[in-house]
Amino acid sequence: MITLQDVSKRYSRLNAVSGINWNVQEGEWWGVIGPNGSGKSTLLHLLSGVETPSNGSIKLDDREVSSYSRKELARIVAVLQQEGLAPTDFTVREVIEMGRYPFQDWLGREKNDSGPLLDRIIRKLELESLESRRLDQLSGGQRQRAALGKVMAQEPTILLLDEPTTYLDIRYQLQFMNMVAEWRNEAGITVISVLHDLNLASQFCDRLLVLKDGEIAGEGVPSELLTEDFIRHVFRVDPAVVMHPENGAPQVLLTANRGT
Repeated sequence: MITLQDVSKRYSRLNAVSGINWNVQEGEWWGVIGPNGSGKSTLLHLLSGVETPSNGSIKLDDREVSSYSRKELARIVAVLQQEGLAPTDFTVREVIEMGRYPFQDWLGREKNDSGPLLDRIIRKLELESLESRRLDQLSGGQRQRAALGKVMAQEPTILLLDEPTTYLDIRYQLQFMNMVAEWRNEAGITVISVLHDLNLASQFCDRLLVLKDGEIAGEGVPSELLTEDFIRHVFRVDPAVVMHPENGAPQVLLTANRGT
């Protein structure tokens, strides 16, 4: 579904990513992890078509990403950034309706009524009581749910998430990830998510891509990669890894150095 061959991206003298070869199959959930500055967000920008590679090929369904028009690509790929939505005076429903842009003509009209779709999304995300509220009246977690509703209205087959839980407390982090997981299970979408939280990545992602200094340091299932030795090598911390008591997923524990 997505194929990267020898992809590199340079900014002046900086190699943000270099020599990336990667294949993503339909319906998979990949987590992209790695230290700050390792090229994770750059990789997502390349996949979304926001950036073009300096070298190499990025193909979506055997077609170069750069060959798609903006609207064509938006019917396939949706992107949700870590900031989600800024607190504006648009209502929740208005923002979710913005996700229909790829299917509208130049007058903002659709061939079919999208109202029932928007109603279903609002119910699914439990936003009924908030749909007439302005975004600047919502909490960060509520705005992130509205942002998820907007990309759901876009009806993509590929969802790119760039650190979507960064500004959320642990309750809203889990709620958000569970909602994405439910959407994926129902619609069969492919999810690629940049995550800093290794424990969330382990719980939700089928496979992990690990970047270090702009290159692939490893790829595989969480149980293969989230080992104490590998985490120590990539992140330069001294972790303890335990198995989750309910599902067996590896969970990373860190010890604070409080001095003497």
